[in-house]
Amino acid sequence: MLYRLIFRLFLSRLDPEFAHHLGMLAIKTASSLKLTKFLPNLKANPVKVMGLEFAGPFGLAAGFDKNAEAVQALGEIGFSHVEIGTVTYLPQPGNPKPRLFRLKKDRALINRMGFNNDGALAVANRLAQLRKKKAKLPIIGVNIGKSKVVELEDAVEDYSKSAKVLAPYADYLAVNVSSPNTPGLRSLQDTKSLEPILRAVVTESLGKPVLVKIAPDLVDEDILKICSLAKKVGLAGVIATNTTVSRENLLEPQGRITEMGAGGLSGLPVATRSLEVLKLIRANFGKELVVISVGGVESKADVIERLASGADLVQGYTGFVYFGPLWARKLN
Repeated sequence: MLYRLIFRLFLSRLDPEFAHHLGMLAIKTASSLKLTKFLPNLKANPVKVMGLEFAGPFGLAAGFDKNAEAVQALGEIGFSHVEIGTVTYLPQPGNPKPRLFRLKKDRALINRMGFNNDGALAVANRLAQLRKKKAKLPIIGVNIGKSKVVELEDAVEDYSKSAKVLAPYADYLAVNVSSPNTPGLRSLQDTKSLEPILRAVVTESLGKPVLVKIAPDLVDEDILKICSLAKKVGLAGVIATNTTVSRENLLEPQGRITEMGAGGLSGLPVATRSLEVLKLIRANFGKELVVISVGGVESKADVIERLASGADLVQGYTGFVYFGPLWARKLN
């Protein structure tokens, strides 16, 4: 309740990207001052997935900690796993600002960040230093994407180089071909384009689990084709789903939504489709593939529903913005 009041009176008045950086600073500072040790013990039941032991089923989706700057702190406040990134092989500034928008009435976000990150080499070095500390860490997933300046026909090599650099420090790798914010990226979800990318990442993965992250806007037939491909090339599973380009059934005024412009929509409006995709995959593939369910998760009841519908793990991000730093601990 206190966070919701602070959010309404203060944080919601700040530029969303500035508020994000402020939140990251607060989390890292709390960890460095060892204030997180005063949080109540996390009473989650450990779960074993992909040969890895997670402190609980609920983790942080990619997009929040793009550069692996707060992994330890995010684990301390309750996330069982932290998926960093999206990381590209080449460092890039992302799209022009403003590029992050709140839809408070919908408890949603629109972003067109454009994979702003420090690049695979810098992030790998940061992860290497983190591993050397021997600190207690959450499971670390590394989400990789295509560098914007790299042509689509050269995407395989680009993904391969990122995987080779980052795999030594990852617990699992996630292949992002579903962000709407890099021109042409979603075309790589076509199975003919996707297969060589996935094979290249598996080759460089050092045997670590590899998953592919898919868009909610795909038709069911294409989702099943990607899942079949994932199984064929030896992936551990899929992450379902990324943000959507849909703007249907939103409560925010249409004029304001139009002003925000292009970008991926996340949060509560994605929940229905995300759950549909989870059930679709389970109905057609049983337990053959690991499924990490993400999209519109806000409450413990949501996590329970995703697990009951077949999810092996659950992730969130937008809820972190609206419900605050103790959100993950409550859900786990």
